[in-house]
Amino acid sequence: MINRLAVLGGTGDLTARYLLPALAALHASGHLGDRLEWTGAGREDWDTERYRQWIAEQFERHDDFSPADAKEAITAAARYVRADVTHPADVAAAIAGDGPVAVYLALPPALFPPVVTALHEASLPPGSRIVLEKPFGEDLAGAQDLNRLLADLVPEQAVFRVDHFLAMTTVQNVLGSRLANRVLEPIWNSTHIAEIEIVWDETLALEGRAGYYDHVGALKDMLQNHLLQLLCLVAMEPPVTLGERDLRDRKVDVLRSARMLTENDVVHRTRRARYSAGRIRGHDLPAYVDEDGVSPERRTETYAEVELELDSWRWAGTTFRLRSGKALGADRKEVAVRFRAVPHLPFGHIGEALPNVLRFNLEPEGLALDLTGIGAHTDELVPLALTARMEPPGLPAYGRLLLDVLRGDPALSIRGDEAEEAWRLLEPVLSAWEKDLVPLEEYPAGSDGPPARVWHADALRRREDLLHDPVIPPDHP
Repeated sequence: MINRLAVLGGTGDLTARYLLPALAALHASGHLGDRLEWTGAGREDWDTERYRQWIAEQFERHDDFSPADAKEAITAAARYVRADVTHPADVAAAIAGDGPVAVYLALPPALFPPVVTALHEASLPPGSRIVLEKPFGEDLAGAQDLNRLLADLVPEQAVFRVDHFLAMTTVQNVLGSRLANRVLEPIWNSTHIAEIEIVWDETLALEGRAGYYDHVGALKDMLQNHLLQLLCLVAMEPPVTLGERDLRDRKVDVLRSARMLTENDVVHRTRRARYSAGRIRGHDLPAYVDEDGVSPERRTETYAEVELELDSWRWAGTTFRLRSGKALGADRKEVAVRFRAVPHLPFGHIGEALPNVLRFNLEPEGLALDLTGIGAHTDELVPLALTARMEPPGLPAYGRLLLDVLRGDPALSIRGDEAEEAWRLLEPVLSAWEKDLVPLEEYPAGSDGPPARVWHADALRRREDLLHDPVIPPDHP
């Protein structure tokens, strides 16, 4: 187990909100012992004492759960290095010490290539590990270039492309419920399942993240990584083990089986929108384009929806709908597995036998199954719901990820080929959106999202113009 950690971006929001509470939780649970040495690197003109004051302030603000002694231990173990993380000499100072180090790039993705290059020139100690946040690269070519840079620096098993969704207890329960219950796996296929919705709708708006979000948008921020990872766990074949090779091989199989979207598919099977002014839970919210730090000309979406199909024996004929939106009227964060309706009702009861739905509630954690049964009157069909609440996780998601990094277990990190396959799948969507083949709709903040789909004649005309342009070859369904 590695006992040294260097956080590049050690004064940023990710460190404050997630990494510090994760470290305190690991200490409180006895996973770290007293040997942890960790360094925060940032551009602020601070010394270690000032950095420790900042850490204490962030614990007060973001961590109500860890015991005081754990917070104090993490604070006391910290040192600070002022650094430009793209300069090899500064990076060398940040990772200085005896033995291997886990280097956490808590940075914007645009900085990953120059920072990895700087790490190479700074002579990273043998046995060290690299941790990168999503999104991994900014497009397929960028992900491929970054993979080549990383391959020159450390072995693939020492690269941790982390996605904290994979460490959430409820996400793990998607696999657990499938594989530990005989009643589910025999019907986990297109014969019985019509549609699977993977949804992360939230009432939160930008929350001061415009500097990052306006360059990314909902598709890259949520669907390209978090929701595709959930798709992999829902649709994968049962692995032989949950070891890093078996688990990640089966996830890559899912991405490779996803049918590539043509431009015509993108027009008909994707949506994008951004919120206008509205009211959420009694508070007025300005339109996205009026938020501080937003450049309207970027036409960044705050709502993205994509329908996918998998060309596999198990899933041919099932629709997978991935959706995420900000500033909506209600939080809905779940995987909803919608079963097909029964083929025949042999009795003339009042009411409707609605299709069954199995819901994995991601936040808050829970599990629900919608059924149909007999109500108070014997001739009446009524909906029934079976629900279960899970115990709170022993470690926060980032605590689990950090523990895997320090122990050297990459099973819950994203392998290089997996990252590239995720970009390959969504590149046609990005391309078509850049050409304005799909209109950028609007929805009021606090609403249910964009209204029922209406085909826009101007968007379809633009598509026809592009398809008949001799420079651009037409789609071949």
